[in-house]
Amino acid sequence: MLLFVVAILVGLVLLVWSAERFVGGAAATSRYLGLSPLLIGMLVIGFGTSAPELMVSALAATQGNPGLALGNAYGSNITNIGLILGLVALISPLAVHSQVLRQEIPVLGAVTLLAAWQLRDGAIDRGEAVVLLVALALFIGFSIWRARQEGAADDSLAGETTESLDVKPMSLGRGILWTVIGLAVLIASSRILVWGAVGIAQQFGVSDLIIGLTVVAIGTSLPELASSISALRRREHDLVLGNVVGSNLFNTLAVVGLAGSIRPIDVGGEVLGRDWLVMAVMTLLLAFFAIGWRGRQGRINRWEGGILLAMFIAYTAYLVSTVVRAS
Repeated sequence: MLLFVVAILVGLVLLVWSAERFVGGAAATSRYLGLSPLLIGMLVIGFGTSAPELMVSALAATQGNPGLALGNAYGSNITNIGLILGLVALISPLAVHSQVLRQEIPVLGAVTLLAAWQLRDGAIDRGEAVVLLVALALFIGFSIWRARQEGAADDSLAGETTESLDVKPMSLGRGILWTVIGLAVLIASSRILVWGAVGIAQQFGVSDLIIGLTVVAIGTSLPELASSISALRRREHDLVLGNVVGSNLFNTLAVVGLAGSIRPIDVGGEVLGRDWLVMAVMTLLLAFFAIGWRGRQGRINRWEGGILLAMFIAYTAYLVSTVVRAS
């Protein structure tokens, strides 16, 4: 039992460390290859901060634990909005200035509804998983085209720039080295984390889904938390919100899509009636707060941040209580 706990802690620490090194190295390498800041922000940085979720879910599906993959994706979405956005808004109210971001939030709402449609029959098969991956590719293509048309490189799928993550200048060789090392440690730490999480689940008779929704989801969301706090220090409020919106889009489309294409995911009724519902309500509140209405500028103040954080705490407490009652 102790060994599983140590594995989770070590896996989480290495996961966060390797994700930061991978993103920094890949961003530096991309600069030397002549990629635009837009492509670096969208493809390298945006996907890089969600690399832990993607890697953990892919390995979980490969090892026959697709419930862990689904729980990781949906749990990370709930954590991003409730814990990260709620906590950051409590520290400093967030104002929304970006028109592009206001356009991406409704896309997140549409993707969330698509997830409900796929969950309706209690499974996500390979065909439905491919639909998610195709939707992601279309969204990326459209975002790149739109940004080029508008000449805007400040907003992207992840709403981040290399500066928001404190990416230090480095040589090409050093960038390649950190990219390779970061990716290798990312894979290894993901395997350690999945092994420990599955081991604890089996020890206590807890479902992979619950472990994914709680421990693994919070752990793999740490890179998003770090980048959001970094952006907040620079008063880049749109980057904080874009980080959450982009990460949730990526989780719902890429993380679930890749896991489902590897192995079909059987979904219990509680996922749609509990986990997806919480995720949908939080997404709706995010849209209501951030887009603005009746002339009100889009913003998330401390009260609204407190609401999101309270919802996350209540949801997590409920999941923990179900585990206690079951034991």
